[in-house]
Amino acid sequence: MDYIKKIGYAVLFFCGCTTVYAQETLSKEKAIEQTLENNLGIKIAKNSVNIAENNAGVLNSGYLPTVTGNAGGNYSRQNVEAQLAERLGEEGQIIPEEIRASDGVETRSYNASVNINYTLFDGLGRYYNYKSLKEQSDLSELEARETIENTLLQLFSVYYEVARLTENNQNLEETLRISKDRLKRAKYQFEYGQNTRLDLLNAEVDVNTDSINVLNSRQTLKNTKRDLNLILNRDLSIGFEVDTLVEFVPDLIMEDMILKAKRNNVVILQMEKGLRINKFNYKATKGGYLPTIGLTGSYGWNQNNNNNPASFANQNTNSGISGGISLSWNLFDGGRTITSVKNAKLTYENQELLKKQTEQQVERDIQNTWETYRNALFILRTQEENVKTNRNNFERTEERYKLGQTTSIEFRQAQLNLLNSIVTRNQAKYTAKLAELEVLQVSGELLNTDF
Repeated sequence: MDYIKKIGYAVLFFCGCTTVYAQETLSKEKAIEQTLENNLGIKIAKNSVNIAENNAGVLNSGYLPTVTGNAGGNYSRQNVEAQLAERLGEEGQIIPEEIRASDGVETRSYNASVNINYTLFDGLGRYYNYKSLKEQSDLSELEARETIENTLLQLFSVYYEVARLTENNQNLEETLRISKDRLKRAKYQFEYGQNTRLDLLNAEVDVNTDSINVLNSRQTLKNTKRDLNLILNRDLSIGFEVDTLVEFVPDLIMEDMILKAKRNNVVILQMEKGLRINKFNYKATKGGYLPTIGLTGSYGWNQNNNNNPASFANQNTNSGISGGISLSWNLFDGGRTITSVKNAKLTYENQELLKKQTEQQVERDIQNTWETYRNALFILRTQEENVKTNRNNFERTEERYKLGQTTSIEFRQAQLNLLNSIVTRNQAKYTAKLAELEVLQVSGELLNTDF
């Protein structure tokens, strides 16, 4: 009996500690909001979308000119010896060669320029590359959407597991309460000689078993709540309760789900974007057959200072603008462009085949998930009927047990049958809901659903 009291105290302490921390009611809407805001995987996906948007901007398009500034200076100090050529004097006489020498002749030169380069035409490669970057930006958004969908499915698989364990724990606690009442009754009956010691020992064993089940259930529930806090990216020690109400989406039709999947399934949409990207890459590669036309312009300033005695000018300064146009046409590059074009075409064809394969896989997935969903609903309805039957049987057995018309073993079996049917019903309920969410994900309607 002391052992039973210790287990009972442990259960009460455990339940009390849980009640202290279980203050927050985490609704489905709040769980989604916190996941979208805090989940690390979703944050990474959003950053990837921003990177793709930056890459698809005009600053990365190649359509803008490049402007560079250059400046420099040079200094030299040298000994110079210069021989002047013969020349005619003012009266026509010949002036012989003259040698001039100077030590430490300094020469300084300075320059500065601004240069502009602009590609006027590059065989349309820039045009198709820019379109490809736009499609890649859209593709990154679809990849982020896929991450969000997978994360939400993960969220609700854990959320509903917490809900299932919560309901199971409540049922186990109710079972423990009934077993304690039975033990108290068995004790009184034994003391008054209306029962055997075997019935009392059986009641004690059942209380011990139910107490241990409650303890294990509580621990599993706490562990699962930590898993949910991890998905929400918040303090793992936060206590909360969840909403155990499950509502199913009405009037789902498989044919509608298949049609929606072809239009909205995120994997199919990614394949379509990939097909467009490969199409633009193919066209950009074909641009290698065409010439490139470029424009150049510059404004420059130069100054030279020279104290060389043999120099005609000690300082020379010039500035001005210049411009030009260039044409480059790679008439033959050894066949590299031809090979690249062929490979780009084959890559595009492969993408078409992958898209068809993905469409077939998605249609298979929608049919598989639909069958799983319908079977889960049927199992749920069957288990609900089982709960009603077992509850009715338990209530009748309990009345007969109180009247002494049935044994404690029969009462315990009816009690366990009811508990097992409730646990199985709860499992079926959340299994059916997760199956429904998988149907909605494959059909592309998950993010448009009221959870």
